[in-house]
Amino acid sequence: MSDDDDVTIDWNPVMVEQAIYRASKRIAKGVMAADSAYRAFLKADHEFDKAEAKAYLALDEKMPVHKRKFEVTLNVTVQAARDARDVADAAYRLVDKNMKAIQGELDALRSIGTSVRQAYATAGVGER
Repeated sequence: MSDDDDVTIDWNPVMVEQAIYRASKRIAKGVMAADSAYRAFLKADHEFDKAEAKAYLALDEKMPVHKRKFEVTLNVTVQAARDARDVADAAYRLVDKNMKAIQGELDALRSIGTSVRQAYATAGVGER
């Protein structure tokens, strides 16, 4: 369905079936996009952990722990890794929200399909 679709559509069973099919196909594609986005997030999260650990281990162990923590947080490499992780996280969350929106659309289409079938049955369309 496009953004300009609204309740004024004169639905018929074929249109509903086609819309449900399109939504189902979008969900199938979205599953792979979500998987890819989540794997990218996991990789970026792992790289962030490694950058943080390397920065921490590179510091003088005689330095107080709280100061080492702050030094690691301000480390340019760690900040870049954190930024990359956050971008990957945001991308995954967007794909996940889109998947939920498409699922909601599919649920609405199923409801429309039920209403259309009832309307056709009440009108006697297709009866002999």
